Amino acid sequence: MENLEKKIAQSLLQIKAIKLQPANPFTWASGWKSPIYCDNRKTLSYPEIRNEIRDSFVKTINEKYGRPDVIAGVATGAIAIGALVADAMNLPFIYVRPKPKEHGLGNMIEGEIPMGKKAVVIEDLISTGTSSLKAVEALRNADVDVLGMLAIFTYGFQNAEQNFNEANVKLNTLSNYEVLVKTALESNYIKESDLETLKNWRKTPESWGI
Repeated sequence: MENLEKKIAQSLLQIKAIKLQPANPFTWASGWKSPIYCDNRKTLSYPEIRNEIRDSFVKTINEKYGRPDVIAGVATGAIAIGALVADAMNLPFIYVRPKPKEHGLGNMIEGEIPMGKKAVVIEDLISTGTSSLKAVEALRNADVDVLGMLAIFTYGFQNAEQNFNEANVKLNTLSNYEVLVKTALESNYIKESDLETLKNWRKTPESWGI
């Protein structure tokens, strides 16, 4: 697993799906200042990398969850990769919106809802886990048995771990922040002097840089 985590981290850095800028922080939509920005949608533009992610998801699902009845993607970031995973496993695919549509049928879950069936949820990125867990809640409310969630990357925030534990949702990710930072240092993407900044940010991301 450690080799996979490092390989995925290398791929994300290589195509700049993840950028590290300790000296020139980003501003997230939440308003948080951050030395890291992650856009895993970029992986879709690189067939070799997206196939590696798809195959890693399939392998992890088979090893950690067994065969589900359906794959569910979290909109919008995980719709495409979730559909690729479902196709590779020859399974039905559905996706979950952050909130019900404001027109038409008002759906929050798109696709044929498999009531009483087992689902694995695919996500692209885990920060606090709040939006991801809303998708799980929507599926459970629709009588779908959620086996767990898989994501490409997690920042590894302590409150995210707590949120998933409280929601009783098993989470597995292909790579994570600690492996990413270590990989970035080994490849000279960042300097040794950047480490303290990157570690401090993850301890208190909501107040860092204010």
